[in-house]
Amino acid sequence: MLQERIEGKWLASFRRVFALNGITKGTTAALVYETQSRPVLAHLAELALYDLGADFCMLKMASPPQTAPVPVKGTGTSLAIQGNRAAIEAMKQCEIIVDCTVEGMIHSPEWPEIEEAGARILVVTNEHPEILERTEPFAELGPKVDLGVQMLRDASQMHVTSAAGTDLIVDLKDAPCGGTPGFGTNPGHVAHWPGGLCLAFPGTNAVNGRIVMDVGDMNLTFKTYLSGQIDFTIENDFITEIKGDGIDAEHFRDYMEAWNDRDAYGFSHVGWGMNPTARWVSGALYDKRDMQGVEFRAWAGNFLWSTGANQYAGRFTEGHFDLPMRNCTIALDGKIVVKEGVLQGDLVL
Repeated sequence: MLQERIEGKWLASFRRVFALNGITKGTTAALVYETQSRPVLAHLAELALYDLGADFCMLKMASPPQTAPVPVKGTGTSLAIQGNRAAIEAMKQCEIIVDCTVEGMIHSPEWPEIEEAGARILVVTNEHPEILERTEPFAELGPKVDLGVQMLRDASQMHVTSAAGTDLIVDLKDAPCGGTPGFGTNPGHVAHWPGGLCLAFPGTNAVNGRIVMDVGDMNLTFKTYLSGQIDFTIENDFITEIKGDGIDAEHFRDYMEAWNDRDAYGFSHVGWGMNPTARWVSGALYDKRDMQGVEFRAWAGNFLWSTGANQYAGRFTEGHFDLPMRNCTIALDGKIVVKEGVLQGDLVL
């Protein structure tokens, strides 16, 4: 079993990543965490901020009561701030927020106001430090992620296919696009550790077709590899049918139905992973408690799709799935950028 203690190698890794995010002597920073955060992450972050000479404060919030009908995992929507004006105003005064909350703040209701004030954010995801060490961001990934994001912005359509039967069309016109290699220094930048992801948030009536998740694809909300296929029909941005006889399909249907919320069936984002240090196989080597699963959003060449909140389409819900798939082909306006799960052309590191 992995131990959660301060290791010199992990502290060194935190220092390097924080420096890559522009944290240096005098940088104003807020370390935000909550009572259910992994304590070792907050401790490593505190020591790294101190060692780098940052001018920082620490905001520890109480983890809020659970109000959802089912467990809520891996959403990127921490509710720990709970509208606390003192915490919000403190963060608005900072250049960077080091986010060690359990779910991360990027989809939290408070983040747009903090971002508008000019703060950037580094989400240290709720992984065991060994996973963070192995997937440490590195400078060479930045230009590749930037290129992938620009490809999405320049495209009008994404077409995703697979031998299993996936045939999905996504209208990308006017879709907000983004990504992160795990670092950034511009005001308002959002970074994740692990990083390496290119994403688009489709608007309304933009996603149609069929997705067939195959054996070995991943359900990150459940932190599981699929043992059987799940066949989805998507019409005008919403899942309208979920077919499959195995336990994976049964679990998916049951979780979706529990929300009693049509928006939980809506599309959130689509994209692909870019990080060669993130590995599909590593999920077989960790207990669920040791991982948040963000690594699997970022492994190079995956097709990632997500259900749930999409602020750009006016949909807000706590129900959420991140669903990375192997062996898919992704084309932008007919140009293949991922072929059968492998990055193509200038995207290759």
